Amino acid sequence: MNLKTKYMGLELNSPLLVSSNPLSEKLDNIKLMEDHGAGAVVMFSLFEEQIRQENALFDYVTETHAESFAEALSYFPPLEDYKMGSSRYLELIRQASEAVDIPIIGSLNGITQEGWISYAKEMEEAGASGVELNIYFIPSDPSLDGRGVEQRYLDILKAVKSAVSIPVALKLNPYFSSMAHMAQQLDQAGADALVLFNRFYEPDINIDRLELENSLDLSGSSEVRLPLLWLGVLFGKVDASLAATTGVHSARDMIKYLLAGADVTMTASSLLKHGIRHLRRMLVDLEFWMEARNITSLSEMRGILSRQRVEDPVAYERANYIKILGGYRA
Repeated sequence: MNLKTKYMGLELNSPLLVSSNPLSEKLDNIKLMEDHGAGAVVMFSLFEEQIRQENALFDYVTETHAESFAEALSYFPPLEDYKMGSSRYLELIRQASEAVDIPIIGSLNGITQEGWISYAKEMEEAGASGVELNIYFIPSDPSLDGRGVEQRYLDILKAVKSAVSIPVALKLNPYFSSMAHMAQQLDQAGADALVLFNRFYEPDINIDRLELENSLDLSGSSEVRLPLLWLGVLFGKVDASLAATTGVHSARDMIKYLLAGADVTMTASSLLKHGIRHLRRMLVDLEFWMEARNITSLSEMRGILSRQRVEDPVAYERANYIKILGGYRA
């Protein structure tokens, strides 16, 4: 069975990638991911806030006074809140790139251009095969219009692309006013891959203590439908690779995404729930499904249920929405 695929120009032995999560903080875990079939590993994220606070510390030591340093640091979370400093992060990329044969992809999480360019370059120098930009930006300012939001993504992508020679992926959110147009703009701006979708971790409210709560809810298979829709729409419309990264818990989820047009699928929550060895189970089940249908390679199944290839594209459109609602019986 041929499970080889290509993702943002990288040749992979498997369409199942490990997305950014805390398990990649340990080299032994990364080795185990390779042993159990991961096609590549996206490292846990290096945060812009972390970079900026380290820079503030450096500026204080070399130039500034204690008073200005204390004020500068008050804008950021304590440095100890981050599990790993940027220098250790780069060293782990270096060690992992030397220890495994699969691609190691660095992950940058932030909202502005500052700090991204130099660290993307350092990730490349450390041995990363690619960089994933996770632009975690919630446009809460009412004066910022949609065009300004989109331009921020484009500017960051162009800045990083100009600084590195390795491929660059962009992890998107689904909230653009015209998702297909935005994807096309990013594709034309040089994105090597589009990752669908980033999950914003919204706050909850504790009604007993009357305060906001922040907690991490792992994804579930029920969340595949929104990425599935846009993968099916974008397949064949952009040159960038397409990755699905929400709700991948089983071979069934992988198969749906591949049929819609994904080049690769990414998982994290399933590994946090079931352990790294779950990767092998998912790949074995994928091979079993393919063999039962005499499918010998991923290229035979990829995109066959995309909007471009289905007999009735209405399944991706408003008319189908009306049909579904009209046919529902309580």
